[in-house]
Amino acid sequence: MTYPDDNIPTPARTTVRIPTAPGDELDTWLYLPEGQGPHPAIVMAHGIGAIKAGGLAPFAERFCREGFAAVVFDYRQWGDSTGQPREELSVPRQLQDYSTAIGWAAAQPSIDKHRIFAWGTSFAGMYIIELAASDHRLAGALAQSPLADGLAAAMMVPPARSLRLLALALQDRLGAALGRPPRYIPVAGAPGDLAIGATPDSLFGEKLITPKDSTPWQNRVAARSLLSFSWRRPVRRAAAIHCPILLVVAENDTLAPVRPALRVAEKAPHGELYRSGGGHYDVYQGGKSFDEVLAVEIEFLHRHAKPAA
Repeated sequence: MTYPDDNIPTPARTTVRIPTAPGDELDTWLYLPEGQGPHPAIVMAHGIGAIKAGGLAPFAERFCREGFAAVVFDYRQWGDSTGQPREELSVPRQLQDYSTAIGWAAAQPSIDKHRIFAWGTSFAGMYIIELAASDHRLAGALAQSPLADGLAAAMMVPPARSLRLLALALQDRLGAALGRPPRYIPVAGAPGDLAIGATPDSLFGEKLITPKDSTPWQNRVAARSLLSFSWRRPVRRAAAIHCPILLVVAENDTLAPVRPALRVAEKAPHGELYRSGGGHYDVYQGGKSFDEVLAVEIEFLHRHAKPAA
């Protein structure tokens, strides 16, 4: 499914600021389709270390053309959202940001609160699985190249690099207790680099998720963030998922463990699986499976967004 840029106008978007405790705001893009609402909606956020300006617009624009409102936000402490310290990841905090954005969407007259979907990519797959199991406001959920098991992901890292990363994370956590600023590590690096992702396709992925406009972004995350997720295993909640969920799992994913994601699709009562071509980052625009993945996601959304008879 393709839309030539010279024939199809880009959907308009507005920027809104969604308040969240304790006094911070989520910087959010809102895409509204043409026609009379209320519209079904998709609440969207990026993976670890990335921001909405780094590759989410192509998805949101396509969804909007298909009649879905898209609510695309940056987590607190990231991108254009507020919050300090910058580029620090907290799983509970980011999960709450998703919940806040879903609640905001449900309160909008232009959005049908009974047809709200949660969408996430890469690391955000952890949140999508958790939300699909716990948030009964959702009509469905979509996770592409999803991280479904933090422990399995940690086990993929070579032991020597894993120990060095753990040492930096502990030092940074101690520094935080003493009021020191974060120590940062790269999100993406070349094989052998001390980075969260140091696989052969990581630098390709960095290129795809680097904002193409003037939005400032740094390839980094506070080292203390590593202590927030390695022990989290949302795959264990698969059987509790109450809504339809689509798992788009790359055939050659070297960053997010494939087996736990396949298990979620198998164990979720309404789980659906699509095996995309290529690696972890090929689902983004510029990757070889972008168009096929979008077609699958749009078909899933249309099928599950039909109003109740």
